[in-house]
Amino acid sequence: MAKTSPGEFIRQVRAEAGKIVWPTSRETVQTTILVLIMTTILSFFFLGVDTVFNAIVSWLTSLAR
Repeated sequence: MAKTSPGEFIRQVRAEAGKIVWPTSRETVQTTILVLIMTTILSFFFLGVDTVFNAIVSWLTSLAR
């Protein structure tokens, strides 16, 4: 593989950086809201799963006494 000169590398980086499409502020807000909703839903789901497993383990350990 041929090595690229530092100047050519900088030109390539600038060309690639020019291809970046940044999200609009509306898209950013919508994505943020979606992430917050999904995080909340998943936190309640895992709280429920943890509570059920805690009850099962407590019941099993009570049998060993």
